[in-house]
Amino acid sequence: MSKYNKLLIGFIICILCISPIAGANIDWNTFQSNLNHTGYVDDNSDFVTNLWSFNMESPVIGSPAIYGDFLYVVSQEGILKVIDMENGTEDWSFNLKGDSNATPVVSNNTVFVGNNQSFKAIDIESQDILWKYNTSDESIQGAAYVDNDTVYVGCDNGHIYGFDIADGNKTFEADLGNDEIVSSPIVVNGSLYVGSTNGNVYCINLNNTNITWQYATGDAVYSSPAYADGKIIIGSDDDSLYALNETNGDLCWDYDLNNKVKSSPCIDEYNNNVYIGSDEGNLTCLDLRDGTFKWSHATGAPVQSTPAIKEELIAFGSNDGTGYVLNKYTGEEEFTYNPGTILFNSEITSSPVINGNSLFFADHSGHVYSLNIDKSEVPACEYLYYTLAVLVVILVVVVVVVKTIKKHNRR
Repeated sequence: MSKYNKLLIGFIICILCISPIAGANIDWNTFQSNLNHTGYVDDNSDFVTNLWSFNMESPVIGSPAIYGDFLYVVSQEGILKVIDMENGTEDWSFNLKGDSNATPVVSNNTVFVGNNQSFKAIDIESQDILWKYNTSDESIQGAAYVDNDTVYVGCDNGHIYGFDIADGNKTFEADLGNDEIVSSPIVVNGSLYVGSTNGNVYCINLNNTNITWQYATGDAVYSSPAYADGKIIIGSDDDSLYALNETNGDLCWDYDLNNKVKSSPCIDEYNNNVYIGSDEGNLTCLDLRDGTFKWSHATGAPVQSTPAIKEELIAFGSNDGTGYVLNKYTGEEEFTYNPGTILFNSEITSSPVINGNSLFFADHSGHVYSLNIDKSEVPACEYLYYTLAVLVVILVVVVVVVKTIKKHNRR
C-alpha cells in the first residue's frame, strides 16, 4: 500500500471518528428548534428509546428543548430540570427564582430562559449564571431566538431585547408599545418578526431597530411566527391564520379557523403543508402556497400546542389531556396517549418535541413523558391506579345503594 493511500485511509478514519462528536450537541436556538417549528432533531444519541415519566412537581406551560442527550424543561414554579432522555433521570436542576411559563433555548453550551423577573444565560458545564438582565418584574413568557452572537427575546413590557450571548450586554432594543409580547421572535434575512397582544405582527430592521412593516390582525397575537417560502405564518385570537409577505407584510392568504389561534404553526416545506391548532379543538392542515384546506382532526378541547413532525407522523397535545400522533398526509390517528386516563385529565399546552424515535411532551400535572413514536409505545399511566380506585369506590357505592333499595322494597 502506498504512502498516499495510507494517509487517505487515516484521514477518512479520523473524519468518521470526529463526526459523531462534532454533531453531538445540535443547537436548539429557537422555539421548536427551527424556523419551521418542526420540533425534531435526528437521533444523535446512542441509546434505545425508553418509556418513562418524570415529575416536575408543578405545571409545565412552556415547551422542552433538546440538547445533546438531555431534555431541558422549566416548570411554572421556575425550576429548570435537565433530564437524561435515555432513562428519565434528573441530571441537574437550577432555580430561576421566580415563576416561569417560558420555553428555554440552548446554544453554545448555554441555556437562555426568562421568568417573571429576569432573563438569564446559564452555563451548562458549571451550572452557574453567566449573566442576567433584570426586567423590573415584567415577565418573559416566550422563547428566545439565538442569531449568531446575539440572543433576542420579547418581554411583557412590549420591548424586544437583544443581548450579546457572551457577556449579556444589551445591543438591541425595540419598543412596540405597552402590550405583552408572548410570541417568540424569529430572525430572517436581517429582520426580526414577532407578534404582540396589541394585535399586530411586526417586522423590525435589526440594523436600526426601525419597524419595516406591521400588519394588524383583529385581536391579540400569542402565536409565534414560523417562516417558509418567503412567508411569515402566524395565528391570531381573531380566529385566523395569516401568511404574510416577509418583505412588505402584504397578505398572501388567510384562513378562518372558527376560534382563537394560540397555537403556533408548524411547516413541512417538502410537502407544502402548514399544521395549526385552534381553540375550536382541531389540528388543521393547510397548503403553504395558498391556504387551501387539506384536512382537520378533531379533539375534545382547544389545541394550543404546536405540533412536531417526524417523517410521515405529526404529534401534538390537546387540552383534553391527550397526546395525539397522526399521519401527516391524511390526519388519521396512528395512536394516542392519555396519561390522566380521562378522570384525571391535565391540559397539554406545552408543545411536544422529538429526538429520533423518542417523543417527549409535558402537561399541567407537571409530568414529562417519553414515548416511542415509531412503535406506538407509551409509558404506564400512574393515574391508572387512581382511576381504578375511583371505579372501585363507585362500584361499592352502587352495590350498597342497590342492596338498600332492595331491602326497602321487601318491607
